[in-house]
Amino acid sequence: MNTPGIEFGRKTSAAYAALCKPLCQKLHLPRTAFDILMFLANNPGYQTASDVVEVRKLKANLVSVNIDRLVQEGYLVREADPGDRRRTLLRCTEKACPIIEQGRALQEEFGARLLEHTNEAQRKAFFETMDIINENLDAILEGEG
Repeated sequence: MNTPGIEFGRKTSAAYAALCKPLCQKLHLPRTAFDILMFLANNPGYQTASDVVEVRKLKANLVSVNIDRLVQEGYLVREADPGDRRRTLLRCTEKACPIIEQGRALQEEFGARLLEHTNEAQRKAFFETMDIINENLDAILEGEG
């Protein structure tokens, strides 16, 4: 089977990192801190450090250090979960808004560049195929439970 496989994932990650590097340098933020901030901003259903570790597959100590930095610099605040006082929720602050706006613009640019030289039919087929694969993945994962 001729699939893009590991090269596709590696190249995608490397290209995204290359686009992020100048912005992170401009913002004086480590890439991991930027990624954590963007993850929390773009995924409101995930609000804890554990969510970041689990979903993003980052090491807990790396997440902890970068969250501490984001809190100290005023980009995140920690709040007790009203439903479970043992859980600490992370919330982006107003100070983070310009970074989030720039990050989303970068992500939009990245998505657009990935789809350059494709037509509407190709994009439609690609996203329909991704939806089918996602459903297949859900079915596989449900079978594990």
